Amino acid sequence: MIEENAQVVSVEGEHAWVESERRSSCSSCSAKGCGTGALSKVLGAKVQQMKVRNPISAVEGDAVIVGIDESILLKGSLYVYIIPLLLMLAGGLFGEVLAPQWGSDGEGLSLLFGLLGLGVGLLWLRRFNRNAENDPRYTATILRKCSPDLSIKNVSFNP
Repeated sequence: MIEENAQVVSVEGEHAWVESERRSSCSSCSAKGCGTGALSKVLGAKVQQMKVRNPISAVEGDAVIVGIDESILLKGSLYVYIIPLLLMLAGGLFGEVLAPQWGSDGEGLSLLFGLLGLGVGLLWLRRFNRNAENDPRYTATILRKCSPDLSIKNVSFNP
């Protein structure tokens, strides 16, 4: 389970809106030359709000621990990145194979079909996102309340 500290800003039935600090890199990195860490310092900390399930009936102002299963996060990430990429590559290869049969330049058809494959992948991703919005497996959950003196900068990974 991947966990993060957050604060409840509003409650809507079985769900709550929580606020946490967005980070672009881990907060425990001590590498001075890390590009992601340097970019994070330049852009500053941003707060993001997200809708989560609220099975513990947390109320506005509560400091909470929000979590999501690692396997679901990994699966969702793979869908988001891999499917459009694979469809783009498949489209490009399909264009390359069709080019000699159509008496055309392989590069142009490969580019065209690659872009079409990417477009199909992005349309698929849009549909996946709509379905995932209503799937409780892809929604973070408030796991427990925590003491309000904990900073929302902390993140922990529990097996």
